[in-house]
Amino acid sequence: MITWFDALLVTLWAVFTALGARRGLAGLVWGVGGVAICFLANSLATGAPGAVVIAALLGVGLAIATGRLIPAPLEQPWHLGVGALGGFLLGGLLISTLALGFPMDVRVDASGTRATYPSASLPEAVYRGVRDSALQSNLRGVWSGSRALKTLLIPDQAR
Repeated sequence: MITWFDALLVTLWAVFTALGARRGLAGLVWGVGGVAICFLANSLATGAPGAVVIAALLGVGLAIATGRLIPAPLEQPWHLGVGALGGFLLGGLLISTLALGFPMDVRVDASGTRATYPSASLPEAVYRGVRDSALQSNLRGVWSGSRALKTLLIPDQAR
C-alpha cells in the first residue's frame, strides 16, 4: 500500500534528481561524492559526534573542488542526464536512510528476542505511514544485507 510517507519520500527523491540535473556535470560529482562522503563518515565515526564534522569538512572540500574543476557544468546536453543520475543516487541514499531510520522495538518472549520495525511507540499516524510504506517494505532486505550497505544506510546497526 502506498502511504503519505511514500509520497513524501518519492517527492524528495524527485527534488534531488532535479537538483542534480540542474547542476549538470557537477551534479554527478555532487551525488557520487555525497554518497562516498556519507559512507566514509559512517565508517570512520559511527556513533561519534565527530562524524558530523568529518562529513561537513569533506562536503565543503568537495564543493570547492567541484567548483574549480568543473567551471561550466552545463556545456553539453548530456550533462543534464549525468547530473540527474548523481541527484538520483544521492536522493536514493537519503530516502532509504529516512525510510529505515525510525526506532525499533525489541521484544523478548518464549521464542527468543525479536526486533520489530518501526516501533509501536511512535505516534499512530507516523507508525501506520511507515509500517504500511511500500518503499520501506522493499528496503527491509538491508537489515540482512552486506555490512557495507548497512554502514551506508543504517550505520547504528552495522556493527
